[in-house]
Amino acid sequence: MRRRMASVVAFLWTTLLLCCLADSASATTHSPRPPLNEAALNGDSISIKGKLVDTRDSPPTPVEGVQITVLDESGKVVGEDVSDAKGTFAIRLPGATIDVLGQTFTTRIDVETLPEGTVLRNPNQVELTKEIQTDQDQFVTFPIGPNPNPPVSTGTQALQLLVGGIVFSLLLAMASLGLSMIFGTTGLTNFAHGELITFGALAAYGIDTLPGDIEIGGRNVTLAAAVLAALLLSALFGWLQDRGLWRPLRDRGTGLIAMMIVSIGLSIFLRNLYQYLAGADNHNYSQYATPEPWSIGPILITPKEIVVAIIAALVLVGVSIALQRTRLGKATRAVADNPALAASSGINVDRVISVVWIGGAALAGLSGVLLGVTQGFDYQVGFKILLLVFAAVVLGGLGTIWGAMLGAFILGTFIEISTLVVPAELKFVGALAVLIVVMLFRPQGLLGRAERVG
Repeated sequence: MRRRMASVVAFLWTTLLLCCLADSASATTHSPRPPLNEAALNGDSISIKGKLVDTRDSPPTPVEGVQITVLDESGKVVGEDVSDAKGTFAIRLPGATIDVLGQTFTTRIDVETLPEGTVLRNPNQVELTKEIQTDQDQFVTFPIGPNPNPPVSTGTQALQLLVGGIVFSLLLAMASLGLSMIFGTTGLTNFAHGELITFGALAAYGIDTLPGDIEIGGRNVTLAAAVLAALLLSALFGWLQDRGLWRPLRDRGTGLIAMMIVSIGLSIFLRNLYQYLAGADNHNYSQYATPEPWSIGPILITPKEIVVAIIAALVLVGVSIALQRTRLGKATRAVADNPALAASSGINVDRVISVVWIGGAALAGLSGVLLGVTQGFDYQVGFKILLLVFAAVVLGGLGTIWGAMLGAFILGTFIEISTLVVPAELKFVGALAVLIVVMLFRPQGLLGRAERVG
């Protein structure tokens, strides 16, 4: 029995040994398992591909012989290729698909290898970075062709900025004239004047967003109707402010400092109310949002800018003539010079102040509408330019209509042209610098009169 068991065990051990030897021999007859990078070359990998074509030709022609390089997250070159006769290139990423998922690779084009006469449409876009999130090949493109924003000379840039500055100056002059009229007749430094500007823009936007279009003779005049409606609503809003708030305060003998603080509170209240009603997004009117610009020599100007400038100029000229020539205008200037003497001569001072509030609010509202037409607006459009309005009034001379317009033209053109040397985000700083210099050396303003104090 023991001999039989020993024989069985020996047989099993012999069989197991033979199997192991067979597996070892089999392993020596086959090639070893390829590493991951070789598996990638057999198809288990991701490639970065693309095609270069010159869009200046019609149809676009392939761009051959351009060097493309791929770098990993550490900046190490992991692959290179040159565009072929069809303009295509393909660079396999090292490793299997599972190895590169989640990694970021940068594709770089060597602009020095571009054929003569070809340029990137975006000269700053020489690298494209992609994070590998799928197991599919990644495609990148480097647009080649004319630069959509070709460099222009400093003189051309200055002329273009001057045109934009003139348009902006006209709108700033309307808002400044309204503030100067109110200050001249009441002495109130109205910090809520910016919200009068915003009110006009929002009122026109409310009319513009009503269902349907307003047509006259088959022509869509929705925006024109919205501008007129906003002008009237702004005038009404100014009258309501004076009748419901400022006249009662004047009748009670409230001091100018206290009234100025009230205007600050009113500004904060109205600004938050506008945000609640209209939201914080930027808005544009339905018509003439992106008109085709006209080319006048090297200068580009849109038709809406021309129309806005003409409207603003006509309004400024009309208000100036009315203040100089009409009976109401003379009464307004009399109240601005000496309210007590004007009242003793039979002028209804309260009536004149109400008319000034109506006119000043209408001018502010119209400037807000036209600002919205030229550049869009949000609930803070008036608050953002309020500092410029004050600066223009102080620069030109407090209480003078010509001074307000002169100050607006100086500041409006100056801040636009100053972007040639300072970032656009800091252009208002120049206006503050001008204001500080004027206050130091000519505190009465350019057209103001020096007065004895005390």
